[in-house]
Amino acid sequence: MKITKQLSLFDFTMIVVSLVIGMGIFRTPVNVAKNVDSPFIFFSVWLVGGLIALCGALTYAEIGSRLPVTGGYYKIFSYAYHPSIAFAVNCLILVSNAASLAAVALVGAEYITGIFIPASKDLQWLTDPANAHKIQTIQICIAISAIIIFYGVNLLGLKMSARAQNVLTIIKISMILLLIAPLFFATSAPVVSVMHHSQGSLFTEYIRAFGIGLVAVSFTYGGYQQTINFGAEVNQPKKNIPRGIFLGIFIIIALYLTINYAYVKVIGFEELKNSKNIAAIMASKIFGINAERILSVFLFLSVLAYVNVLLMSNPRVMAAMSDDKILPASFGKRNTRTEVLTTSLSVFAGLCALIVFWAKEFDTILSFTIFLDCFGMVLSAATIFILRKKTKHLDNTGIYKMKLYPLLPLIFIAAYTFVAISIAFDYKNNSYAALTGLTVLAGFIGIYFTVNYFQKSKN
Repeated sequence: MKITKQLSLFDFTMIVVSLVIGMGIFRTPVNVAKNVDSPFIFFSVWLVGGLIALCGALTYAEIGSRLPVTGGYYKIFSYAYHPSIAFAVNCLILVSNAASLAAVALVGAEYITGIFIPASKDLQWLTDPANAHKIQTIQICIAISAIIIFYGVNLLGLKMSARAQNVLTIIKISMILLLIAPLFFATSAPVVSVMHHSQGSLFTEYIRAFGIGLVAVSFTYGGYQQTINFGAEVNQPKKNIPRGIFLGIFIIIALYLTINYAYVKVIGFEELKNSKNIAAIMASKIFGINAERILSVFLFLSVLAYVNVLLMSNPRVMAAMSDDKILPASFGKRNTRTEVLTTSLSVFAGLCALIVFWAKEFDTILSFTIFLDCFGMVLSAATIFILRKKTKHLDNTGIYKMKLYPLLPLIFIAAYTFVAISIAFDYKNNSYAALTGLTVLAGFIGIYFTVNYFQKSKN
């Protein structure tokens, strides 16, 4: 069946923007500020992260043009690599998506807890282990409750979950505008930069800080890899794909730099390092405590919408893997009345809740999910070298073909390799994230060969 090229330049640009802008920008600037010594490095990390995203988006756009299939981000692994790698990496991606959902649910729990227990925002009060444990337990319960509620919503069918999802874009845009608004009302907070390192170790510390900062930035810029699914549906792809990606990433970089400038101006760089509910803090400083409460509620609703959309989409990936016989047939079965993928939805929701309970804190999940993402990003981007050879006959047929090849994919692959190494060597903050990620990867590869062995034995 021939695919109709329905997406205009504007459509594709908006898709790029909506794929990237999520909930990370309301929390991850704290993680970046905490690991760098100056506002200059802080903003540099955000800018470099955007340029890496541009290299990745252009790479994935060409992959999508060369392999124009539904669910391209899943299909490329089985097309380019050994089935064991396809199975392991796609399972990793599902675990990573579950971890992202868990992380965002905990962000929402942080904001909503601040309304009902104002003391939870007092760092001195939280130095008491009993108080810290109490707040952590409450936030875990709230995060898991959000997952359970929207698990129930999705069990009712796609129409019900789609209605719940319709408010996502409006809420996200409203939140971003509210974050930028204080720039026009606030007086600047003092910007303090304190260097703690000797001259001899300065360069090493800059590299370390840059790498750890990129972990949080990578989470916030994530999503552009899904452009791989639209390569065959863009009108005039040679022109509109690169233009749409350039415009989309430019808009995102501009928004992220502006929002972060607002954080630094209103909250202050040093205070930002020790803050969590940064959007609510900004609203409180400018418009008062009531504005903080209202904004926290809206942010929590945004989180619920994100939880909902991942519960909608990921069971369908599991069903596709079931169709390819990578997962058991039960993962592709639908409820006869609601057409819900009950097994896939239940397993994915259970995995999300398990990760919340295991990790307990946003920072732990952040490192874990990005470390897993690094495998998916590096291996998926590397398929461009294989696809260029296998689909050489498609050149000059109207598909999108990136310029500056192979420089752009190599930059992207090197950047995510650097991020993975930064997580692995950041023993202070992420002592088990890398080890856990490697164990999960090895476990999935082992499962593949074990199941394959028993299937061959039966035959």
